[in-house]
Amino acid sequence: MTAPTKYVYEFTEGSREMAALLGGKGAGLAEMTRLGLPVPPGFTVTTEACTAYLKTGAEPPELAVEAARALAGLERTMGRTLGAPDDPLLVSVRSGARFSMPGMMDTILDIGLNDRSVTGLAEASGQERFAWDSYRRLIQMFGHTVMGVDGDLFEEAIATHKAQRAVSGDHDLDTAELALITEEFKAIIRKETGEDFPQDPAEQLARAIRAVFDSWNGERAHIYRHREHISEDLGTAVNVQAMVFGNLHSAVTFESSGTGVTFTRDPATGERGMYGDYLPDAQGEDVVAGVRDALPLSELKRLNPRVYVQLAHHLGTLERHYRDLCDVEFTVERGKLWILQTRVGKRTAEAAFRIAHDLREEGTITPDESLVRVDGAELTRLMFPRFDTTPADIPLAQGVPASPGAAVGVVVFDSAEAVRRAAAGEDTVLVRRETTPDDLPGMIAAQAVLTSRGGKTSHAAVVARGMGKVCVCGAEALTVDPTARRFTTASGVLVHEGDTVSVDGTAGTVHLGALPLTASDVGRALETGVASGPLTEAVLGALTHADSVRRLEVRANADTPEDAVRARGLGAKGIGLCRTEHMFLGERRALVEAMILARDDSARQDALGALLPLQREDFTGILTAMDGLPVTIRLIDPPLHEFLPDRTELAVRLARTEHPDPHDRELLAAVERMHEQNPMLGLRGVRLGLAVPGLMAMQVRAIAEAVVARLRAGGRPRAEIMIPLIDTVEELRLARTEAEAVLAEVEAETGTTLDCPIGTMIELPRAALTADRIAEAADFFSFGTNDLTQTTWGLSRDDAEASFFPLYLEKGVFTVSPFETIDQEGVGRLVELAVEAGRAVNSRLETGVCGEHGGDPDSIHFFHRVGLDYVSCSPFRIPAARLEAGRAALMDTTGDSDSR
Repeated sequence: MTAPTKYVYEFTEGSREMAALLGGKGAGLAEMTRLGLPVPPGFTVTTEACTAYLKTGAEPPELAVEAARALAGLERTMGRTLGAPDDPLLVSVRSGARFSMPGMMDTILDIGLNDRSVTGLAEASGQERFAWDSYRRLIQMFGHTVMGVDGDLFEEAIATHKAQRAVSGDHDLDTAELALITEEFKAIIRKETGEDFPQDPAEQLARAIRAVFDSWNGERAHIYRHREHISEDLGTAVNVQAMVFGNLHSAVTFESSGTGVTFTRDPATGERGMYGDYLPDAQGEDVVAGVRDALPLSELKRLNPRVYVQLAHHLGTLERHYRDLCDVEFTVERGKLWILQTRVGKRTAEAAFRIAHDLREEGTITPDESLVRVDGAELTRLMFPRFDTTPADIPLAQGVPASPGAAVGVVVFDSAEAVRRAAAGEDTVLVRRETTPDDLPGMIAAQAVLTSRGGKTSHAAVVARGMGKVCVCGAEALTVDPTARRFTTASGVLVHEGDTVSVDGTAGTVHLGALPLTASDVGRALETGVASGPLTEAVLGALTHADSVRRLEVRANADTPEDAVRARGLGAKGIGLCRTEHMFLGERRALVEAMILARDDSARQDALGALLPLQREDFTGILTAMDGLPVTIRLIDPPLHEFLPDRTELAVRLARTEHPDPHDRELLAAVERMHEQNPMLGLRGVRLGLAVPGLMAMQVRAIAEAVVARLRAGGRPRAEIMIPLIDTVEELRLARTEAEAVLAEVEAETGTTLDCPIGTMIELPRAALTADRIAEAADFFSFGTNDLTQTTWGLSRDDAEASFFPLYLEKGVFTVSPFETIDQEGVGRLVELAVEAGRAVNSRLETGVCGEHGGDPDSIHFFHRVGLDYVSCSPFRIPAARLEAGRAALMDTTGDSDSR
């Protein structure tokens, strides 16, 4: 008999291993309870209860009974009853999904207060103002989150009272004012919803839990999950926890209260030491919201040294236990420290590498674990340029460097405008007083986020760091006026919407205009192999370890000697794709035109003969740069008409000219003759090589003679000849026969033995499905996944991305473009089948990929699993590909993955 599903767990019943069921927050609370940390007691409603509710629209029948039982246990533990008229128990209701989604779902504090219990709270605490402050917070949160009232209505009411009192902060309002505001809030709810704020504490709790469930399907939560590739069907847990109060002071001992968020290391730089914000006389949401400028955590040491020491001790316990950066929320109530939440902290790319490196050096984690905790996307961000500033570049303002990097864009003052301009291709900087979860679409669209309030633990900072977005918070010198669409600096400079600014997330500065860029320290270190500081030391160390454990080779897509030199400097172990068609552009285009316009074989051979030494020189330079490493040279692939002038332009030019150039007439006739309705599926690749006499032979001879030249110069050339766009083994056999004949001729002419493997690109579904036959005539397969994706999906990349792809991504037809990350079910399956079939026939068959997927982190892991020998990508992506190839080898062995 199957045991009934359990929907509620007390904190004493869970552990960190139960994150899928209890959510990350609930699992963290349970784990801290097990460790003996001072955690306010409570219970967690599971993600399974949420998913059941979202599927049926109703809570599971057992949930109410289990929640009531857990609440009764909490009341016994606390010695108080929820919402009792004298000394009431109050609880918070917080979301907590398996994967951290900061600010994307809902929280309600102070559940249990009503018109009677607010008086009891005032008497029990001896703080009447505190009681009314807590009650107005509940009504504001509950009204907006649970009852759907526009939050601006509450903010406007508070603003009116502050203006009348000539005060700037909520904490400056006295008891009488707060009581008046509370009544106004209740009137707003009644007017907007037609119902009263519920006075029954049990009803408050039940409705709050449902609201948190519903927030899983909120717009901002959807957007965040889409960006972070979090599954839509996980649901959120709900944590019900006894309230502790950072806005409650002791009238007897005068011990202060407050709340804060801290990290065990700096989440922006990775530097060792406690780092965070503290806000006296506040509740937890105040710090994250950034509505008041928090104090640096070091101020807590001055205000309450005993609590500071206790906090440091607990942070050390958590970091040793989790063996990672921990993000901790805490509250001090009348001098007593409470830990409200912990999770593995989100961090910038810089911090990720430094923390992984330092934890490895400290012996906390192994080198393998250190490598798994960083990724290629983070490394790529570190390679981006930075601003080349001088002392003369006076910033408009200085703020908190919340998320590093350099970004330039036009100023916008709301999320919708950032989204609109980004859709039009314009880079923007989103400027706000402080951000809220509703700003998420704009934060995603913008290149940088700038706020005049908040610190490193504010919403803007936490979300920006998680997305790798440049962010400066707390630029207090800026007066942001979203209504007038402008901000003003301390010196009186006005910056309007549409003006260009530069945001330096590393220095925490904002500058007027577009600053010049220079190479990053990491980029320079990767090219020189020399570390210049802790960050570059960490990056080079991670790559060294990745190279020592990876199975996949990483090669480059490079068409010139200069690209080859740079790729080799970045760690490429050869060239996986050298595109010869790029060598026919510029001044050489005239020679290609001559070949196309040739009236007989003799004229064609003359044109090809003129191209031969140029091609030989190209190949010699590339083979020199990659001496001793494989260089896979793809014979000409695109249709020949791409080397001719545009058909329409030619026709117009001829029509407008009284005495047309005969050469133009000849060119137009050639263009008309070669015109195809769908040229990408027409006369190109191997078809072109077979159809144009001498073209393939000229290229093979150029390769062979370049190899001979390098051998005679004492080099170790390793040229490989790749035949593109094979559909059937018969095409490859014909092409191979011609290539081998040319190689034999060059051997006979030079007395040199040549070893040039001949293989093919697998870029058509038929080729993948008949790979066993093609492998009989191939020394290697290179998967051209760009064209393989187009032909498998039956679409044109350029057309699709410009038309319906945004709709498909929005509607979830796919979560990421199949041209960015390999479609494992379709295209990936063809690759897997081809590798298996090809190697069954030819055990020495080498396999690799040379499409853009070769540099994509997720795709690299797939290519490792299906057994490819190498990936090839553009030079800039080589370091990230090396890193991911190492991570793939480790994760394939351990099944481990990084939770961040």
